[in-house]
Amino acid sequence: MKNPLILILFFLLPVFSLAAQEIPEQIQAEPVHGEEGLYQLFIPEPPRRSLVPEHPEPAPRQFRGFYLGMSLDDLQTALSRDELFLFRGRRDVSFLPVQEETLVETTGNSFIRRAHFQLNDEAIYIMSFTLDTRLMDHHSVFTAFMRRYGEPVSLNPQEAVWESEYTRVSIERPLTVKYIDKTVFNRLIEESRAEERGAILRRENFLADF
Repeated sequence: MKNPLILILFFLLPVFSLAAQEIPEQIQAEPVHGEEGLYQLFIPEPPRRSLVPEHPEPAPRQFRGFYLGMSLDDLQTALSRDELFLFRGRRDVSFLPVQEETLVETTGNSFIRRAHFQLNDEAIYIMSFTLDTRLMDHHSVFTAFMRRYGEPVSLNPQEAVWESEYTRVSIERPLTVKYIDKTVFNRLIEESRAEERGAILRRENFLADF
């Protein structure tokens, strides 16, 4: 009678041969460091699918029913109708006489902790939304932006920035999303610089009188 072990090996040889043929070429056997004669299989990790769309949208100027350029009256109406905000009417509206601007600051509900709207000439040019980090995380917001608007133009530990010709949007840590109308913002910066230059000139003229 033939040895049973020999019979088992005889029938298993075709199986081992077939399995060896089906191993992909990408799988490579390399020696394990420090252990002579032992080998380990290394399977290359497949490339991750990119989050960036082929045709990303421009930097957004709107969040829900709020948008850059919105009037104060429309803002108050939208806040009173949106269930994510606990708007108290005129108590949340203040006028900044030095800057001749209007500031609307209100608490949020659910995912939003606070919201700020800065208006110049009765139109929003800055709006920011501070999110509740207990309910929302930075990675999820960043990924959502990547899927729609592509790669940020600037990325550092403090913020990620998306820009278009007229708009700047940033995700700031710990978790605030800010929208800025660049046209109005840059104009105000230039006006502020002109006032500073004028003040310096007046000071120098005054000193020249001595």
